[in-house]
Amino acid sequence: MTNGTVKFFDTQKGFGFIETSALDDDVFFHMDDVDGPDPREGQGVEFTIEQAPRGPRAKGVTFTE
Repeated sequence: MTNGTVKFFDTQKGFGFIETSALDDDVFFHMDDVDGPDPREGQGVEFTIEQAPRGPRAKGVTFTE
């Protein structure tokens, strides 16, 4: 599992980006990948990283706070 922080989340479109020290780029995530309610910007998360056509994507996102 990788740890990170929600950098941005669009509640209307249901996607966002996670900032993590494991990668230089932010990691994309979609609400389909989140186990729980809508995340808040600045909230800690754990996830696995999958390579998607447009770059890294978070899967199995869970909240740590």
